[in-house]
Amino acid sequence: MSLTKEFIAETYQSIQDEITGGLEDLDGKATFQEELWERDGGGGGRTRIIQNGDILEKGGVNFSAVHGKLPEAIKKAFAVDEDDFFATGVSIVIHPNNPWVPIIHMNIRYFELNEQLRWFGGGIDLTPHYVVEEDAKFFHQMMKNVCDKHHPSFYNDFKTWADNYFYIKHRQETRGIGGVFYDKLTPEKTGLTEEQLFSFSCDLGRSFLPTYTELVNRSRHKKFTQQQKEWQLLRRGRYVEFNLVYDSGTRFGLETNGRIESILMSLPAQANWAYDFKAEPGSLEEKTLLLLKKDVSWAL
Repeated sequence: MSLTKEFIAETYQSIQDEITGGLEDLDGKATFQEELWERDGGGGGRTRIIQNGDILEKGGVNFSAVHGKLPEAIKKAFAVDEDDFFATGVSIVIHPNNPWVPIIHMNIRYFELNEQLRWFGGGIDLTPHYVVEEDAKFFHQMMKNVCDKHHPSFYNDFKTWADNYFYIKHRQETRGIGGVFYDKLTPEKTGLTEEQLFSFSCDLGRSFLPTYTELVNRSRHKKFTQQQKEWQLLRRGRYVEFNLVYDSGTRFGLETNGRIESILMSLPAQANWAYDFKAEPGSLEEKTLLLLKKDVSWAL
C-alpha cells in the first residue's frame, strides 16, 4: 500500500486519541474539552484542552489536517514555487501545576506540496522548572531508544538540532534540556523510505505517553514552597518568550491563517517576568540555570 496523506492523517488522529486518553488517566481528575474547527482556506482539526487538573494545570493535544494556498512569505521561506500545500500533525504542550514536574512539548507532522516535495518533521523536548539530573537522563535515554530503533545517527543529529533550535538567543540559555527535533526529513536525506520515516514519526509520537507518565509520577507528590512556585512562573515566562519570538510552528500557523486559539494553546495560564532576576548563589535555581546550555550529554 502506498503511503497517502489521508492514511497519515488518520494515523495521527489515532495517536491523538491514545495520548488524550492516557493523560486523562494520568491526571485522574480533569478531562479534555474538544473543539472541532474548520480553516477558511481548507481543512481543519480537533483541539483538545485540559485544565485545572490534579497535576495538569493546562495542556493541549491538538490534531490538524489543513490544505490550501501557501502565503508568499512561506513560499519564500521554503524556497518553492508551488502554491498548494497539505499539512497534518499532532501538537502537544503540557504545563503542570507542580514546579517539580516538567513542561513537555511534542510535535509530529507531515507536509506535502506535491509528489516530489513531501517531508516529515517533529520532536519531543522537555522544559523542567528545576533540572533533576536523573529525570533528564531518563528522558534523553527514552528519546535515544526510539531514534536508535530507526537510524544510528538520528539521536545525536536530532539532539544537536534540538539544542540549537530551542535556544533563547537574547537570554543565552536553552529553553529546557532539549530532546530531539527534526524537520524536512526525506528519503533522499536519510536513506530511509517514506514508510520508514512515517514509522519513526509514529513511534516517536507513541513514546510521549510512557515517557511523560514516568516523569509525572516521579514528582507529582513532591511538596513545594511559594518561592519555588514563583520560580516556576518565571521559567514559564522564558517558555512564552521562545514561543512568541522564535518558534517556527507558531509563525507558520499565524501566517497561514490558522486557528489562533489552537496556535497559542502552548502558552501557560499564568507566567511572570521579574526585572533583572538573579538566582541566589548555590541555590537550586542557579543550578538549573547552569544546566540550561547546549551540548550537555544526558543519554548513556
